[in-house]
Amino acid sequence: MGKLRKKHNWKGRQQSDSQQAAEEDKTDEVVVELQDGARLKGVDESNALVLPSNKAKKKKSSVTPVSTRKPLTKRQKKELQKVLERKEKKAQRADILTKLAEVQIPESEIKLLYTTSKLGTGDKIYQSKNSLAEINDGDSGPKISSLSGANRKRKWKVEEEDDKEEKAEESSDLDTSSDDDDDDVEGEDEDMNKSTEMAEAQETTPPFQEDKEGVKEEQAKPEEDGQSAKTVSDQEKVQNKILSQPAVFIPVDRLQEIQEARLKLPVLAEEQVIMEAVKENPCIVICGETGSGKTTQVPQFLYEAGYASESGIIGITEPRRVAAVSMSHRVAKEMNVSTRVVSYQIRYEGNVTDETKIKFMTDGVLLKEIQRDFLLKRYSAIIIDEAHERSVYTDILIGLLSRIVPLRNKKKMPMKLLVMSATLRVEDFTENLKLFRTPPPVIKVDARQFPVSIHFNKRTPLDDYTGEVFHKTCKIHRMLPSGGILVFLTGQAEVNGLCRRLRKAFPFRKSNTTTGEDEDTSEAMRKFKKNKKKKTVSLPRIDLDNFSALPVDEGDEDREAGIRDEDDDGSDLEIGDDPDNTEEKADPSIPLYVLPLFSLLAPEQQAKVFRPPPPGTRLCVVATNVAETSLTIPGIKYVVDCGRVKKRFYDRVTGVSSFKVTWTSQASANQRAGRAGRTEPGHCYRLYSSAVFGDFSLFSEAEITRRPVEDLVLQMKDLNIEKVVNFPFPTTPSTEALVAAEQLLISLGALKEPPHTERVKEMQRARLSSPITPLGRAMASFPVSPRYAKMLALGKQQDCLPYVIAVVAAMTVREIFEDLDRPAGSEDESSSLAQRRARLAQMRRLWAGQGAALQLGDLMVMLGAVGACEFAGCTPKFCEENGLRYKAMVEIRRLRGQLTNTVNAVSPDVGVFVDPKMSPPTERQVVCLRQIVLSGLGDHLARRVQVEEILDPKWKNGYKTCLMDDPVFIHPTSALFKKLPEFVVYQEIMETSKMYMRGVSAVEANWVPQFLPQYCHFSSPLESPSPWFCSSTGTIKCHRSSTFFRVAWQLPAVEMDYPDGLDRYKLFARFLLEGQVCPKLKKHSVHLLSNPSIMLKTWAKLQPRTEAVLGPLLTKGVDCRDALLSVWKTDDKFLLSAYCQWLPESMHQEVAQSWPPV
Repeated sequence: MGKLRKKHNWKGRQQSDSQQAAEEDKTDEVVVELQDGARLKGVDESNALVLPSNKAKKKKSSVTPVSTRKPLTKRQKKELQKVLERKEKKAQRADILTKLAEVQIPESEIKLLYTTSKLGTGDKIYQSKNSLAEINDGDSGPKISSLSGANRKRKWKVEEEDDKEEKAEESSDLDTSSDDDDDDVEGEDEDMNKSTEMAEAQETTPPFQEDKEGVKEEQAKPEEDGQSAKTVSDQEKVQNKILSQPAVFIPVDRLQEIQEARLKLPVLAEEQVIMEAVKENPCIVICGETGSGKTTQVPQFLYEAGYASESGIIGITEPRRVAAVSMSHRVAKEMNVSTRVVSYQIRYEGNVTDETKIKFMTDGVLLKEIQRDFLLKRYSAIIIDEAHERSVYTDILIGLLSRIVPLRNKKKMPMKLLVMSATLRVEDFTENLKLFRTPPPVIKVDARQFPVSIHFNKRTPLDDYTGEVFHKTCKIHRMLPSGGILVFLTGQAEVNGLCRRLRKAFPFRKSNTTTGEDEDTSEAMRKFKKNKKKKTVSLPRIDLDNFSALPVDEGDEDREAGIRDEDDDGSDLEIGDDPDNTEEKADPSIPLYVLPLFSLLAPEQQAKVFRPPPPGTRLCVVATNVAETSLTIPGIKYVVDCGRVKKRFYDRVTGVSSFKVTWTSQASANQRAGRAGRTEPGHCYRLYSSAVFGDFSLFSEAEITRRPVEDLVLQMKDLNIEKVVNFPFPTTPSTEALVAAEQLLISLGALKEPPHTERVKEMQRARLSSPITPLGRAMASFPVSPRYAKMLALGKQQDCLPYVIAVVAAMTVREIFEDLDRPAGSEDESSSLAQRRARLAQMRRLWAGQGAALQLGDLMVMLGAVGACEFAGCTPKFCEENGLRYKAMVEIRRLRGQLTNTVNAVSPDVGVFVDPKMSPPTERQVVCLRQIVLSGLGDHLARRVQVEEILDPKWKNGYKTCLMDDPVFIHPTSALFKKLPEFVVYQEIMETSKMYMRGVSAVEANWVPQFLPQYCHFSSPLESPSPWFCSSTGTIKCHRSSTFFRVAWQLPAVEMDYPDGLDRYKLFARFLLEGQVCPKLKKHSVHLLSNPSIMLKTWAKLQPRTEAVLGPLLTKGVDCRDALLSVWKTDDKFLLSAYCQWLPESMHQEVAQSWPPV
């Protein structure tokens, strides 16, 4: 049975006699105590001699037992030694802590530090940053990890198990003892802070962070697995798996100087934060001010992290074409790869190949790709850049991608979405639960590289702000150290005007750039300062090519500040106050290299601003808001901001568009200022007061709220989003705009008309959810406005398609003619402008043609211009000679090619092609083109004001439109200005001094009810001429007069199908009995028992035979020849008995044999 069981109390039996004696003494002591009257627990007088056993056992400490223990082993001695050492160190701890407290850094700095030991361990920097920002100011003491105690215990266990390598252990013990000590400190503090820490964790830790901590504790405490396993959710398991994946790194071989420049960008310091957030979340928002380098660097972060290593590629959308092209070249240069790897795709061109890994594109290009492939399977990550511009396509893309990303994740094909912007109204994205159910984390990247000083004007010029800009630029150029100047104005005319004035004031000639120039310029500046009676300031001329990326020293900044202060003492507008001093005297000693920049500028001209200026000159770029965000011009140190912006405004009701100059937003003003601090500390001169700035709106309103949305609604219907109202827009357009868009698309035939006969609730429900028609799908495939798409869809007739494509391309590309009405800078320029204006007017008359062609009006001029330019090979020389904008003509050429390919894809049987030698249209084709244009622009119909309606002289030669109360006019440059046809259609109305119609074409009054029946209110059919049966179509025709839309213009009566109703069936029965429908029945018409005309009489019901014919026709819905023939195919005896009632019985046999009479 093995060993004998030890008997009860065996240790007690081994004790010596001395111990027994001691026990006897104890019993006596207890008795004595009882006699004194003391009460022991559990003892009373009745059992005075019974000893309390518990107490006896506890009082063994006075006796030293005979020990039979073995001596301590080496390991036990060592362990004991360590315990003693720990106790000694504990005793010294108080002194150490007080000494440490003296040199401890403040709490605010501790928050900024991050231990490198936790890199890659699952503790995410971007989360700790978020939570630190939320910690209350009242909290004191750093947070201590609750896992430190667990680590300590685990260390001790490992040490106990290791008995073998003693030498190695001794050395390691010396090292680890200090660690253990620190752990002990943490352990003690941990107990004190545990309760407060728990409460704070609940407040400060976002839900995803708590999940992470749960996962970490699970890894750290395997002994508690049994309990924690129950609480771990599926989501945490997934995250646990993600954390265990190996890191991917794709090496990039950059040039040394580029790598050095990269390291100075603020976004590079946040690389780990961004990439951790990308890995943990499907969508993130990156907010980084202009100049942080996010556009060029974030795609490279994703590339290096392997997001383009497998089948997927990285897509970046830009709102502007210029930005997409320039950024792709820049990133390719930085990564030291070819443009085959980093490519771009814009509307008409691109260099995308099979090797492409990073693709820059405009947002419209990505929207088209979504139409073809909704899940965007090619992409592993999408970056929406410049989201703060809130362009329409950007908003739509973000809405669509917020649905595509979860779908991709569900299908185990994860995709990442990054929304990047400079000054973003983050709430539109994070608080919009319709857009993102769980708010995406927002990562803020630090500000621009160098500080920018902001200088406000004391007074705000309201009228001549361009003059104020000119004077401020002159002062900066004369008085301040070298550095490029960037001037913001509102439009192309203002930019060209200021460029002329500045070039005249500071002429730049190639011969100026000599070596001795520096001395002359500083001498000239000194003289200028003396004349001004101001303190002499020696300012050396600095070559802009040698600018440093380091800040200028304090002296320079003080000197600049001194100059500015002195200027302000007099007046910020002192130069402009003198009315005689409107122009600066030409000063060739300090040349200024002036360049314009606006979106309509030719690309080679735009590219000039990125090149360094000639030596000895200062760069001055005069730009519209194109330079506000997308483009970064090197070497800019001074920004002059007029504070205004030209925006296109649409009237929601009338559709009239007008360009108005308004104040910009605070966000845009800050963007403009940010342009000055890219390469060195800069200055921004705002030509308005700080009070005016305070009245600016915080952000620019989203474009989607101030433009018509019919093209977007059509695209979304094509994506099978029927209820557009429910779409997750970041900013929802107004309901009126959506209703107007849907009504227009229904009238164009792109959407099905909702039923008018159902209940009110059902009609309201159907109002904004009309499904798309086949015509609508075809229209959605054309990259043009729905009105023009309808014209393309109708263009097949009479071989008009090449002409329709050319006209639509010219109407889509704006401003094809040069603006020659601008004020001239000199007499020579004035005479050359006059010559070019005369030449353009002559060419316009030539292109407009004569007779029938002239009726097509401005569209014929566009068609002639496009045809002539193509015939000449579309050369810059031809365009300049004939007043055409070369950039616009190139764009028209590309759009023609794109539209031709799309038309061939939609209907391959057409086989249309771009013919460079296109002949002018024939007379019949011109008529057909006018009708096609009327069908597309039906709601843009205008009628000349009649003589009797002219109540006010301002209405003379005016036109009335169906949407507006005010008169509109044909522009003096229009081909139809002298003709003044009664009815015209226009492309758009532009409001300048008057309301002018653009793109005018004449139409005939009798075409309106034929081609625009949806806009006409028809009368009942006219009795004279009476309705008739059309043998060619097999339908009943009649004449009806009509009025147009809500303006009720009387239109001439036109031939058309008889309207639906009982009368149509009665007429069809009459024509059937007369033998007009089936000629075989004509021979029986003479034998009829009643005249067929009684079918239309009010008393017809009194004759049973009328009901016998009418009843079956109504039942089967037969009101035309085709319907009758289709019924006869299935039921050959249809109408036989009814027809026999109209004939004598003798003829019934004959009729029955030849029935049906086809």
